Amino acid sequence: MRVALFITCVNDTLFPETGRAVVTLLRRLGCDVEFPPAQTCCGQMHLNTGYPREGERLARHFADVFAGYDAVVVPSGSCAAMVREQYPKLARRPPEPVRVPSVPVPSVPPAQDRALPSGPAPAAPAAPAAPAVPAVFADEVAEMVPRVHELSEFLVDVLGVTDVGAYFPHRVTYHPTCHSLRGLRLGDRPTRLLERVRGLELVPLPAADECCGFGGTFAVKNPAVSAAMCADKVRNVTATGAEVLCAADNSCLMHIGGTLGRQRAGVRTMHLAEILAATEGTR
Repeated sequence: MRVALFITCVNDTLFPETGRAVVTLLRRLGCDVEFPPAQTCCGQMHLNTGYPREGERLARHFADVFAGYDAVVVPSGSCAAMVREQYPKLARRPPEPVRVPSVPVPSVPPAQDRALPSGPAPAAPAAPAAPAVPAVFADEVAEMVPRVHELSEFLVDVLGVTDVGAYFPHRVTYHPTCHSLRGLRLGDRPTRLLERVRGLELVPLPAADECCGFGGTFAVKNPAVSAAMCADKVRNVTATGAEVLCAADNSCLMHIGGTLGRQRAGVRTMHLAEILAATEGTR
């Protein structure tokens, strides 16, 4: 199976080890994994902050870059949800109104200073035609969306595996991020994978379905509320006695990990892919 890795901006910039873990894991399971170097942002940040036109441009680029692959694997519930939920809406979005430049009107001398023209009056200059909007984007999205999978979805639903040959002898708790829980509805796919990791002790996280307070730009626009929500999440994480907090989104782990670090809680954060890629020789 020819699989493309969509690394996402956060992972590519701050957590490249997650991308390497995905490649290691999928190749171990027999996939032919490629990393299209022309990939860019999925456009979620632009769409969420009120720039749908820019988001649509990035969505069109995504469709071009990842055309032709059997599957596109995304180590992020947030970005996978953007492609699966928002791209079809962007494809149905009406085109932006075209701003037609005004045509300058030449000055005309007073009637007494000019001879009256004979024959019909000349026609006014025609306004430039609006560019046609290609209709193929909607077709590209409809064909592409079913091939885009968050990592745990791909492993469980497409490859049909829960035991990926991982070994990780640590006490772990799992945080279901909002997009993976409510957007993609991953359900128990991540925990089913974690339960089959040799040596791993999985402990339930109290109030697991509560948001950690990150929410992308929400944490920037509402820092006090975001910090209070994260404090609640960290309190529940430390109550488990876990050594490692795991999730499917590094953005949320980064947010929670910041508070864990400031509190010197002794709990480290790891993306699901890194745990599943671990073997006896690496952990």
